[in-house]
Order: sequence, then C-alpha cells, then structure tokens
Amino acid sequence: MISTEPGNHTGRPALGLALAALASVLWPPAALAQELAPRAYWPAPNGTKVANFAYQFSVGDVITDPSLPVVGVDSRIHGFQFSYQQTVSLLGRTASLQFTLPYSGGTTDGELFDQPVRRSLSAIGDVRLRLAVNLLGAPTMDVAAFQQLRAAPRTVVGVSLLVQAPTGGYESDKLLNVGTNRWGWKPAVGVIWPFFPTWMLEADVGVWLFTDNDDFLGMTREQAPIVSTEFHLIKRFRPGFWAALDVTYYAGGRTSVDGNRLADLQRNARIGGTLTFPFKQGHAIRGSYSTGVVTASGGDFQIFAASYVYIWR
Repeated sequence: MISTEPGNHTGRPALGLALAALASVLWPPAALAQELAPRAYWPAPNGTKVANFAYQFSVGDVITDPSLPVVGVDSRIHGFQFSYQQTVSLLGRTASLQFTLPYSGGTTDGELFDQPVRRSLSAIGDVRLRLAVNLLGAPTMDVAAFQQLRAAPRTVVGVSLLVQAPTGGYESDKLLNVGTNRWGWKPAVGVIWPFFPTWMLEADVGVWLFTDNDDFLGMTREQAPIVSTEFHLIKRFRPGFWAALDVTYYAGGRTSVDGNRLADLQRNARIGGTLTFPFKQGHAIRGSYSTGVVTASGGDFQIFAASYVYIWR
C-alpha cells in the first residue's frame, strides 16, 4: 500500500515530479551500476558449469532529488537470485554464458509534503543474459591447462556484454516496481593483473545504456548512460578459497520525465568485501557486504549478500 495524498496541497506539478523522482531512484533502476562482482573475467576449464543461489538484503536511506520534497527515505529490500553459467569455447578463446533470474520484495518509506509515503511489493525482476570472452591470456583450456594457469597466473583481458530484458513485474499505474519496463545493456572491458602468485588486481570499465520507459505513470521516463568502474584486490588462499576488497565508482544516469530533467545526476562510490569458501568438492558458500562512501544522488545504503555455489563439469 502507498499513501500519496498531500492533504490540501495544490502543487500538483511538483507532486507529480516528486513522485516520479521517488520512483526513479529506488529498487532495481538505482542498483544497476552499484554492483560489485570480483573475478568476473577469471577463466575456467571448457565445459565448467556453475549454479548460484543467492540472497541479498539492502537497507538504508536512498537520497532522492534534492530539489523535491521527498525526504526521510528508508528502504528494506529482500532479493533472491538464481544464476546459471557455463564456460564455452569461442574461436579458441575461453568464453562464458550466464543467465540470471532475480526476485525482489520489500518496503520503502518516506515523507512527501510532511505526509508519510509507503510502498510494499514483491515480484520477479528483469532477466539478465551475459556473454564474456577472454581476448588475452586465456585460450580455451582443459583442466590440466587451467591448473597451470592457476599455478602461474598471467594477465587476462576480457570483454563482456550484459543485456537486461523488460520481463519483470511492472504496473504502469504504480510508482515503484520491481521490473523496469525497458531494455538495458552494458558493454564492458576487464583486466586481471597478477602481481604475486596469490594476489591479483582486477579492473572493469563499462557503460549502462537504456531504452525509454514509455509507460511511466502515463509519461515517458528517459535515463542518460551510466559509466561504471570496478576495482578488486583479490587474495587467493587455496583453490576455490579467496577474498576480495571491492570498490566501484559510477557517474551519470540523469533522468527526465516527459522532458522535465530531474536533479538526480549520480556521482557515487561504494566499497565492500567478498569471501568465498569451499566446503566440499564442487560446493562453496559466498558472502559479501558493501556500503556507500560517496553518494551525490542515491546509493547511500548497505547491502548484505550470501549465496550457495555449485560447480560441476
């Protein structure tokens, strides 16, 4: 349920833009560029399959358009995600295909013209497909060749394309939705530099591009591209057991609703950590945490995540 009645206030244009701003900075659209994914370009033997069952909890203030009267925003969002990835050979290079299906539910609270605003919902999110190809340092490998790479790591360079399809739950007359009702895609390039046998530095640079949502409360919502960078300092302890210090910075993403530009330009940074621990052959658990450190617009919240990973060939 969501309450949006501002009493006897007559500023309907301001109200409409305020509600649009509230809807545009919460839930999945705000989280796209804030992800931290270490070892996204680390190769695996040809034919390796990975299933990942993940849970994520996000909590905290999300800063809305500072020129509009939506204040005190607090979100508590639970997310569940299944992903499947398989390593394949593409023109003699290591490549991977990944499919991801998310589900999100939770509650967002705030104040609009001194009146409480609340929205609770849950639904399946937008499906994602990712193709990554290693261009340097990782030709198609069998298990023996991969073990040699792991013993003597070398620089790896890869490219990827992530596509997000508008398949999630979306109601055009609702302010907040789990689905985005638009296409998004992110081309990126990543590099892994090993500087000790068990230490690596990974960097990723990409840009999120979006189509318009032409059914946003009877209006059209546009969003400018978001440039996203990630840096990961990775320590490998033994096969399958590793930890990473994660940092991301992203900028851009200013939105417009029916031609009205909102003051929601993002220039944000997050920091976090990831730990993966194998407890049985082919089985592992992973935990991660991240928080906002620079939040020019949005992103000032914490994310806790845990997942079970199963690997087989």
